[in-house]
Amino acid sequence: MSQAVVRTAALWLLGLMLAVAGAVVAINLVNNSLASPQQPVREYLDALQKGEGEKALGLLHATVPKSSPAMLDGEALKTAAALISDVKFGDAEDRGDNQVMVPIDYTIDGSQLHTEFLLQSSGTQWLFFHDWSIVPAALPVLDVTVVNSNQASLNGVPVNMPNGRNSFAVFYPGQYEASLAGQFFAAPATKAIVPGRDMPAAPLNLLTQATDGLKDAVSGKVKEFLDNCADQADKKQQLQPDCPFYHTTNNRVVDGTIDWSISEYPAVKIEPFGGRWVVAPLDGKARIKARQIDLFTGAVTELNAVHDFSFTTRLDIDGDTVKLTPQLSN
Repeated sequence: MSQAVVRTAALWLLGLMLAVAGAVVAINLVNNSLASPQQPVREYLDALQKGEGEKALGLLHATVPKSSPAMLDGEALKTAAALISDVKFGDAEDRGDNQVMVPIDYTIDGSQLHTEFLLQSSGTQWLFFHDWSIVPAALPVLDVTVVNSNQASLNGVPVNMPNGRNSFAVFYPGQYEASLAGQFFAAPATKAIVPGRDMPAAPLNLLTQATDGLKDAVSGKVKEFLDNCADQADKKQQLQPDCPFYHTTNNRVVDGTIDWSISEYPAVKIEPFGGRWVVAPLDGKARIKARQIDLFTGAVTELNAVHDFSFTTRLDIDGDTVKLTPQLSN
């Protein structure tokens, strides 16, 4: 065999060996990137941050428990995943039965967190490339309660709260924030992080309170009621008007001199009770001035007395309308 043929054969053999080596390297690169067990998890996290709930659910192969799906798509989902950052993927750990565990470390709103994803090998594609999928499981559920309200906001989305409570299927990892901001009733925002399917967050409980706007409206109506009551008592010259306050005496009060005024208006407190909002008993002080005659001595003196009073009132709210109905016992 001539040297030229030998040289040509050697070059072909070298080229074949280089091609095989290149193919092996390429296969390893693909299996360590696009066909790695980490890849489905990367795609899942990307779908969360884009608010693509349908894609995320498909990648997770998860079942949706009986609950509200309001957090599983769109802006609510994007908000849940918006603060996921500094994601670091760990090496896949063999768990037997063609399964591996892929750990990730990350932060949400400054909190250092860790989540593990279990993946199953379902064979190969094109003989060489591994095919991995996340092992199916049910989504976690986040419970939310709110005092005396059938509405709330979760991740910026209005949600229904029948009888003040609801449960929401949620993706993980993610952060969920509940709040209530109304004209008359509001609750401070409360947050929970759901790091994994087996690590559900504690329930979010919204402690609703009357707003300053409602307290001011009720205070205004209480003041209006008491002022009108005092004015009517003056016009009718009554010692015991149909009001929370009154005066009793054994003296004769000179007609035309009775003058009622409110010296201390009640402080308004609005509290939840029995599924309603109630106004706590209203305590105040009323002053009566008049000229009086002692029936035994005939002496004329000036009456100037302050009386404590207390009464209750029924609170009804219809849309933007606040109605008070005083409940008087005297």
